[in-house]
Amino acid sequence: MSETDQGLATTPRRGSEGSYGAPADGGYSAFQVERRGIELIPEHERPMRPADLFWLWAGATWNVELLVYGALIMSFGLSFTQAVAAILVGNLSYLLLGLASLQGPATGTTAFGVSRAAFGPNGNRLPSLFNWVTQVGFEIEGIVLVVLVVEAMLSHEGVGYGAGVKAALIVGAVAVQFVMPFLGHATITKVLRVLSYAFIVMFAVMAILVVPHVDLAAYHKSASWEVWTTALVLLVSAGGLGWTENGNDYSRYLPSSTPRPQTMWAATLGAAIPSVLLELLGAAAFVVSPKATAVTGLPASFAGWFFWPFLLLALPQLFAINTIDLYSSGVTLQALGVRVERWGAVIIDTLVAGAVTALVIFRGSFYTDLSGFLDYIVVWLGPWFAVMIVDYFLRRGRYDRAGLAGGRGGVYWRNGGINWRAVGALLVGMLAAMMWIDAAFYVPAYTGPLSSATGGADFSWLVGMLVGGGAYWLVSRRQVPAEAEVHTEAEVLG
Repeated sequence: MSETDQGLATTPRRGSEGSYGAPADGGYSAFQVERRGIELIPEHERPMRPADLFWLWAGATWNVELLVYGALIMSFGLSFTQAVAAILVGNLSYLLLGLASLQGPATGTTAFGVSRAAFGPNGNRLPSLFNWVTQVGFEIEGIVLVVLVVEAMLSHEGVGYGAGVKAALIVGAVAVQFVMPFLGHATITKVLRVLSYAFIVMFAVMAILVVPHVDLAAYHKSASWEVWTTALVLLVSAGGLGWTENGNDYSRYLPSSTPRPQTMWAATLGAAIPSVLLELLGAAAFVVSPKATAVTGLPASFAGWFFWPFLLLALPQLFAINTIDLYSSGVTLQALGVRVERWGAVIIDTLVAGAVTALVIFRGSFYTDLSGFLDYIVVWLGPWFAVMIVDYFLRRGRYDRAGLAGGRGGVYWRNGGINWRAVGALLVGMLAAMMWIDAAFYVPAYTGPLSSATGGADFSWLVGMLVGGGAYWLVSRRQVPAEAEVHTEAEVLG
């Protein structure tokens, strides 16, 4: 057994800093730069607990963005009852996040480190590229919203601004956004837990201000079930399925002895509870004022005096949720094969996101771009998740950790570092998703043949998972269990 594997078998230790007091050589202390990237985390450097994972996801999803999503689906013409149904069904997808957090404790590596087991070190570059683009897209979304919030503050006070001020706001937002992802996992987890408490109080105040003014009797809109499915895909994409590629990036600091149900439910409920509550409140806010589809318009649903308290709290919320994506995009860049330290990858991604943010800000079609982005990313995300989770169950949670490190010739190397079974299943799943997608109002505009045949229904996220996962199971149901039985050094958790 290698020195790394021996470390993985040791008992977790806690230092003087409580939950995050790791040994000095681990670099796992809040407000210090985390030195671990995609490489395996030894057992003695994993001080996290399921409660910490719960509050990390709660801190990310107690967020003004979720209010916007709730209002945004109402703008599709849904009745309030239809919106409630879409929110409740859509947020069941956080169970997928819970499942996508189980591999981190078992392996000690990130989502796209684990993904190497199914796709191979080189085959994994394709979904890693898709994920990197997706994560950077979410980062751009968050930075754009920050800039729009500050612009709204300036306009509220009658302060004029031009292109120069906009450029300065973008630079300032990017600089602030950089800090927490640069410091790393321990800082993110600690700060988000603290912010959660403030966000919960603010939610209670918003609910008190909005609910008495919701007049459902005067609201007479209703949409077709086809439109309802489009709203559903937006919530699934922005919700549980949209976070699956981040799950193991944060659960990997849990000890391998952590019971799997605790890991799954900590991630699932930590994210789902705030998401449901905030999206319901966002839908109610839309009934009060259609301006609620924009962060800067949300105060119109509350009270005039609430403008400044709301937007001042919205800023740290937006930075918080964006931090999750920026951290994950950094370790995904490493999985893609870019030879750079984790903190260096954060610098690269920050610069890329900042540059594209400038294009989005000056182009001026953000909310249309956002809806299209959320619709299209499920095309790859659903099949990738399905392949990874089917692979996990086929091998019964057992991984060869040295093979996950990506070494040439390891158990996952297969045909030149590519598992064509997994790559083929991903591509077939993506093709199936494109057959049942309705993106007619986005750029590029496209409607799949199955969507056209069903009046514009969109089940791209579901059919992509079913076809991609089913194809992988058919071609790997014997090979993967045999591979795990012969080569694994890890124990089955449970």
